[in-house]
Amino acid sequence: MTDTTSIKHPTPLTSGDFTAAEEPFALFAEWFAEAVKSEQNDPNAMALATVDADGLPDVRMVLMKGFDADGFVFYSHIASAKGRELAANPKAALLFHWKSLRRQVRIRGPVTPVADAEADAYFATRPKQAQIGAWASKQSQPLESRFAFEQAIAKVGAKYVIGEVPRPPGWSGWRITPQRFEFWHDRPFRLHDRIEFRRDDAGHAWSKVRLYP
Repeated sequence: MTDTTSIKHPTPLTSGDFTAAEEPFALFAEWFAEAVKSEQNDPNAMALATVDADGLPDVRMVLMKGFDADGFVFYSHIASAKGRELAANPKAALLFHWKSLRRQVRIRGPVTPVADAEADAYFATRPKQAQIGAWASKQSQPLESRFAFEQAIAKVGAKYVIGEVPRPPGWSGWRITPQRFEFWHDRPFRLHDRIEFRRDDAGHAWSKVRLYP
């Protein structure tokens, strides 16, 4: 299970009817705190949707590594499929689904790369074997065999057997700054609760609307 104790986030709301919330980040913080206690594996797992050069949607699971009022952060290789797609079209959608709580949160907005210092700081917190793997993996490129990958890992491991492992130049992170939030909670007979928050841009006021299930 992923360690989520270091994830930065706003102060959660107090318990109550979530549809009365007036600000989405605090509501997300409350739901995420409950998911950390309830979900058996990776409560910070989220589906990340991007669009390729042909306009075909692409989606995969990634791990959220931080969130605050500026947005939601994840990391990968810039040469990966997601990295190339975000470079060409820097917009994305996220989906958190916490089955144990019967809740989901959808998020949409523009995406920007994190600063080098931020990527360096996060990379330094990763287990050394994961750092070595980031150097050894040519992410999303064809792999001739598992053995070839293991050889690459061994070669990088020998190089960095002593001392710190620096961040690979192609490995970095992105931040999605929400313009849309939708909170969904399961209710019996498909009479679910849904609310949506919208804003034109970061720093603008949020508007809220309740949606039919």
